[in-house]
Amino acid sequence: MKKLAGKVAVVTGASKGIGAGIAKALAQDGAAVVINYASSRAGANAVVDAITSSGGKAIAVQGDVSVAAQAQGLIAAAVTHFGRLDILVNNSGVFDVAPVEHVTEDQYRRLFDVNVLGVLLTTQAAIKHLEEGGSVINISSSITSLRTPGTSVYTATKAAVNAISGVLVKELAPRNIRVNVVSPGFVVTEGTKTAGIVGSAMGAGIVAQTPLGRPGQPDDIARVVAFLASDDARFVTGEEITASGGLR
Repeated sequence: MKKLAGKVAVVTGASKGIGAGIAKALAQDGAAVVINYASSRAGANAVVDAITSSGGKAIAVQGDVSVAAQAQGLIAAAVTHFGRLDILVNNSGVFDVAPVEHVTEDQYRRLFDVNVLGVLLTTQAAIKHLEEGGSVINISSSITSLRTPGTSVYTATKAAVNAISGVLVKELAPRNIRVNVVSPGFVVTEGTKTAGIVGSAMGAGIVAQTPLGRPGQPDDIARVVAFLASDDARFVTGEEITASGGLR
């Protein structure tokens, strides 16, 4: 039997990149998966098609996780369609680069709304339905230890995710709900391509500093998440696993 058989998972920001990889990995392990997307319906539907064509179960649900009503609607849709909720992966995130003299209020609010408030609101909605033994996995970033110039706001959002996760560990432990963090390094995604990192001197420099000598792929992160979501990790909570190829 697949190790996530009978489980239901919600993955936010799952229409592409790391989120799509996570959704597919959870489905491969037997979970029914809710593919959340903010704007890319076509991308979300493509992920659903990839899962269902392989015999898995998945639906796409639109929702802005930084809006309470929409975060609640996302979780409600999962419970209504699949009857339960066992796994929440808070993957939605936005990335922007600007030196401190160019940081704007709008940029700050946009990144904190999605990257931090979104985690809080979606988790708040989910804990009303998570089954005992459930798992919350928050996607952070290894950038919190790299202190990369130009990323002060983004780095702050991911540091906040780490801090919030640590508090949730203790808040949710009495209900036997585990909370862990996965912090990816440089991963080849649509986002890192659009940002111009893949194929650039910056990207090459990051790879040169990575002991394993290559950028990550979405499935490299997804398999770590799948482990944390499973009963194989039933005594694992409060951990931050950095999946960066050794980049520090």
